[in-house]
Amino acid sequence: MSLEVDGGVGTIRLDRPPMNAFSRQVQEDLKACAEEAARRADVASVIVYGGEKVFAAGADVKEMAGMTYADMAPVARRLSACFGALSEIPKPTVAAITGYALGGGMEVALGCDRRICGDNAKLGQPEILLGIIPGGGGTQRMARLIGAPRAKDIIFTGRMVKADEALAIGLVDEVVPADDVYAAARRWAEKFVGGPAVALAAAKKAIDGGLDVDLRTGLDLEAEVFAALFATDDRKVGMDSFVEHGPGKATFTGR
Repeated sequence: MSLEVDGGVGTIRLDRPPMNAFSRQVQEDLKACAEEAARRADVASVIVYGGEKVFAAGADVKEMAGMTYADMAPVARRLSACFGALSEIPKPTVAAITGYALGGGMEVALGCDRRICGDNAKLGQPEILLGIIPGGGGTQRMARLIGAPRAKDIIFTGRMVKADEALAIGLVDEVVPADDVYAAARRWAEKFVGGPAVALAAAKKAIDGGLDVDLRTGLDLEAEVFAALFATDDRKVGMDSFVEHGPGKATFTGR
């Protein structure tokens, strides 16, 4: 696994052939790549991509098969933290999904801000077929994204969801021809290169943080991060440019 940076866009490439299964080491590598992308000033946005044939088919079942409760209990929260590391990146993130995104692969995609999939994609949380449940955030993020009844159907049955249904229920945001998945993700990610990085991070913090609390607390959070932006260079640049030249012409510094 690696983080490749080109033109301000970082790509986290899942690379464990043939199906990009997540061993514990790969989980740790994912977390490390996400943390690197978060701290690098030359990364404006992040794409997660598994390659032309598959996104990721889940955790390494062979590795887990021999584990007992005593083995799993001390590492379960770490597993969740690794799969959820992408959600902690204070920058726009997008999953570029080809082929299968199952189990841990689905959970990685759920941790992104946007999901673009190929018309050949099949998504799901099949853990129930192994006698377990999603343990990397799937029960929580999927329910928040598409609602509890739909999430329960997918998780209870372990069935695979095809691209057209995934789009209809909001599990993905865009469906494109399979060969165009990465390019479509890059077109979206490039929108934020040279953008107001602090404001983008604030918007993400307000939206994601607000979903976890009641409306009044969420509005308080929004007010706090909104006010804080008036201490940034980009706020001054953006407003001065608007007054002088109209909207959409500011050159931001990311500070």
